Amino acid sequence: MMAGQTVLHAVEVKAQLIVDGPPARKSGKAPSAVIWLKPVQPDAVPAVAPGKFTLLQKNKMFTPHLLVVPVGSSVAFPNGDPFFHNVFSLFDGKRFDLGLYEAGSTRSVMFSREGVSYIFCNIHSEMSAVVIALGTPYYGIADPQGMFKIEDVPNGDYSMHVWIEGQGQNSLDQLTRRVHVAGPAIALGDIHAGTPKRQHLNKFGRPYEPDSVPTY
Repeated sequence: MMAGQTVLHAVEVKAQLIVDGPPARKSGKAPSAVIWLKPVQPDAVPAVAPGKFTLLQKNKMFTPHLLVVPVGSSVAFPNGDPFFHNVFSLFDGKRFDLGLYEAGSTRSVMFSREGVSYIFCNIHSEMSAVVIALGTPYYGIADPQGMFKIEDVPNGDYSMHVWIEGQGQNSLDQLTRRVHVAGPAIALGDIHAGTPKRQHLNKFGRPYEPDSVPTY
């Protein structure tokens, strides 16, 4: 927090995430989502120390699926499965390809700038994760009912940004808006999600081939 700033309240943001399609109706849960507030005045952004985080690969899954980290943080990708993995991301948040590496080994990536990185395995199409690197401490992750809560936000003007699982960047950009924080509490209203985007491709931009190699 910057000197002279006084925290007067917690910001509570309510969200109603509506996603079309059978998977959303079947689960009855809101998709993964994050909302964050960036102060309009650059000098009002408090320093956020980077850290070290882990996305474990186990049982052909990334755990956790969603990870929010400060900019400059390092994320380790240990392989806890008895077979090879190939972690990659070709999106603007952080572009990398860790290559093929075996069980018991670990490789790491530093997320040096703000952005959303969609993480996949080039071998196993069912594996996916999301790393969101932020330069602000004012963020909230949606609970299973789609409710957000951001605490200890100083009074002021902010740019509100949203990420929702399965949404294209154009749709997410339309949710960005300026908000004013003041008073004991504030509700920023509902956030609506549209139809999820299509299945991802492999690192070569092609559909995944059937898993026919027992080693993998």
